[in-house]
Amino acid sequence: MSEKVSETSGGEQHTAGTRARVPASRRAAHGPRSTHRSLPELEDALRLLAQEWRLPVELRGRLTQSVAALAGPPLREGRSVTLAARRGARELTVELRPAAVAPDETPALPPEAAGRGARWRLTRPCEEDAHEEGPQEEGRREGDTREEGAREDGPRRKSPREEDADDKAPHAGDSPAGGAVAGSARELLAEELREARARIAELTDDRQRLTQELAETNSGVLALYVQLEERDEQLRRAHGQMLRELEDALRPPPVAVPGLEMAIHYAPADTDAPTGGDLYDWFRLPDGTVHITVVDALGHGVTSTRSALNVTHAVRTLALEGHPLGQIVARTDEILLPFDRELMATVQLVRIDPVTGVVRIANGSHPPALVARAGGATEYLEVRGRGIGYPLPGSERVREDALGPGDLLVLYTDGLTESRRDPRDGERRLALAAARHRGLPTEEVPGALAAEMHTVILHPDDTLALTVRRTGA
Repeated sequence: MSEKVSETSGGEQHTAGTRARVPASRRAAHGPRSTHRSLPELEDALRLLAQEWRLPVELRGRLTQSVAALAGPPLREGRSVTLAARRGARELTVELRPAAVAPDETPALPPEAAGRGARWRLTRPCEEDAHEEGPQEEGRREGDTREEGAREDGPRRKSPREEDADDKAPHAGDSPAGGAVAGSARELLAEELREARARIAELTDDRQRLTQELAETNSGVLALYVQLEERDEQLRRAHGQMLRELEDALRPPPVAVPGLEMAIHYAPADTDAPTGGDLYDWFRLPDGTVHITVVDALGHGVTSTRSALNVTHAVRTLALEGHPLGQIVARTDEILLPFDRELMATVQLVRIDPVTGVVRIANGSHPPALVARAGGATEYLEVRGRGIGYPLPGSERVREDALGPGDLLVLYTDGLTESRRDPRDGERRLALAAARHRGLPTEEVPGALAAEMHTVILHPDDTLALTVRRTGA
């Protein structure tokens, strides 16, 4: 015989169809259980239950929304749902069966799976921790005690008068008592709506406050950005000034010699580096001739500048000591290599007599000097040799030539002719450019040559162009 559990209005549980009765401990563990066929009815019951448990309004609303989201699909299909609840010492548990697998909307309180249903476990509010039972609960407990004594011989049967009274008892919604229940549920719903509106207003105020704070922050960030831009511009100007002073210290100005005009153009491959491996030096020897050194050290940046400076200083010392021009390249290698085994540099040495125009050239793996004659002809002054750090360093010979009045001598590094990766084509283009620009003032020629040669740059490198014109004075 199957067992059926029913509840009295006082919350007592009875069994029908068997003499067994439900233990008091089981009745205490389980709370109300109800079956519903419409969503409003389910929501009203849940609100009243949550109110009895003294749940906060916001939590009550979220629980109602979550249960309704999972109960909506089965109710629309014509099935009924069962709502069960029980209360522990610190935890409230609500179960719904069946529950939709794919609810209409995301539950505000994500449930845990409970078979074909869903379960919510809620922590009771702090004020409920020390909850004292009211008179109704005390009455129920006393009633349970009386019922225990009355049910010792089996379940109590109702009298005909009691059964007739049960049949005539009013139901929720169709009597003043039912209307009071519905009215109470509507009041709870109105309370939830007021709470929601208050929460929306609070969130709106928070959003306005955050928007204002964000605007103030953005304004502050913009002001800081402007300050940083100004500071960056100041640093760039200071950096540029420092680079110019460093260049002035490293690169000597043209030598003032009657009969000769000299000019220089230099551009590093890295615009952020003050110098590179291309360097020059010019000075007047005791015999009146002008000595010019052009160096191209391997690498870029300050490290290569240090190597180039070592070469120019060694050459200047040897030249002032009177060493023959043809021996200076090899002698420089002997002096520097013991201190820097990684040093590799090409070098070109030129001596010019400003009175006679005689030019003497020694070379160590450097591009040849170019002469643009006053009549328009051009000529490369080739001299074979090997540079500093190369095997068998030194110039194979010293070549002599002469500059006539108006002739232009062009000394340079490979960054001027190898911007398109073809040195031979670069030398051809440089000769044509020198012929076209030889009539410019001497100080303008190096820059004009570099501008024409670098219209297309496929191989960026440090660039140095040095020009010497014999005036004949």
